[in-house]
Amino acid sequence: MSILSWDDFEDDSQKPAAPSQQSAPVEPQKATHTQVVSDTNQSQKNVATAQPTPTSGNRATDSTDSLARASASLSQLDVAPGLEELEMGAQRVQVDDKAMINCRADLNQLVPFKYEWAWQKYLDGCANHWMPQEINMTHDIALWRSESGLTEDERTIVMRSLGFFSTADSLVANNLVLAIYRHITNPECRQYILRQSFEEAIHTHAYQYCIESLGMDEGEVFNMYREVPSVARKAAWGLKYTQSLSDPTFKTGTPETDQILLRNLIAFYCVLEGIFFYCGFTQILSMGRRNKMNGVAEQFQYILRDESMHLNFGIDMINQIKIENPHLWTAEFQEEIIQMILEGTMLEIEYARDTMPRGVLGMNAGMMEEYLKFICNRRLSQLGLPEQFAGATNPFQWMSEMMDLRKEKNFFETRVTDYQTGGALSW
Repeated sequence: MSILSWDDFEDDSQKPAAPSQQSAPVEPQKATHTQVVSDTNQSQKNVATAQPTPTSGNRATDSTDSLARASASLSQLDVAPGLEELEMGAQRVQVDDKAMINCRADLNQLVPFKYEWAWQKYLDGCANHWMPQEINMTHDIALWRSESGLTEDERTIVMRSLGFFSTADSLVANNLVLAIYRHITNPECRQYILRQSFEEAIHTHAYQYCIESLGMDEGEVFNMYREVPSVARKAAWGLKYTQSLSDPTFKTGTPETDQILLRNLIAFYCVLEGIFFYCGFTQILSMGRRNKMNGVAEQFQYILRDESMHLNFGIDMINQIKIENPHLWTAEFQEEIIQMILEGTMLEIEYARDTMPRGVLGMNAGMMEEYLKFICNRRLSQLGLPEQFAGATNPFQWMSEMMDLRKEKNFFETRVTDYQTGGALSW
């Protein structure tokens, strides 16, 4: 009995009934020797001369034509596109070939690492993976539905926070994917940016999960950046810094375009994530400290941990670009950056006054303004720029403890927020 190959097998269910006359059996080909095809032209010749079996009909002819076209296409394949200006056979990438921006080295070669800190931040981010559904929202739902559970000011804080952050993290993610990733020419930094992009998606998911769990009006919350002035102004401020970079024709390589990229990085990392988040996060975490909206507060604590890593990575990346491109960090550009950070601080103070017209949760707009000035000084000093608010102090020392996220918790009541995935745990 001869063994049929897949080429000999046919599905008869789709064929019309055949006449009683039987086709002549197909004689198997006899291989006289083993042949290895190492040349494209030879492969093309073999395909062109292949004959369909008598039972194959038009399908075999079409298959042969398709194979011939595929072979012809491969014979004309050009390996240059996608490798930028590298040539086949060029030297392997060396550490010194790498740079943050405008690098001509092969971006597909992750190693050798030049910026070990970027790779370590990627590993740290992976070790701290979490998902919103893991957090119990039962207490929050009962409190939100209760008429006497929260004051109107507290409800406003929850609504405003979810309204702004649900949009803000989407803006950050869009900027990362559509703008920044294309222009950062270091693969280990790109690896972290990919991780950050996923974390931004998780954050947006977390806000949606809170909104859905509490039964809020989703249209109202998700459109606050269009309808509430203090929220809309922050979103509009961030959007204007990504317009140029999201243009597909935008390219770095000149002092002007490189400064546009650097301006974008500072706007998003130092202001949008480094200032705009602090008022809302302080408010929600203060609520959690008072045993209110524990689930939402825990979601925000996980997000705060991620955002702290994003901020540190962004500042390291910005400072590295400054080191490698000192001609960009002109006195005029520094003055522009100081003004940007001051603008962001003023917008966040405006948001604090809007969300806290009266004292609430042991804080008020005046205390928040002092805190935001303190944060502004921090961002400026991290970039090597002079502080603008002399003597500003931190009225919320407990926020510094929250930033550490090393709080001991009863595991049976809630998950520890410095939880790491199993493969990353140290016993």
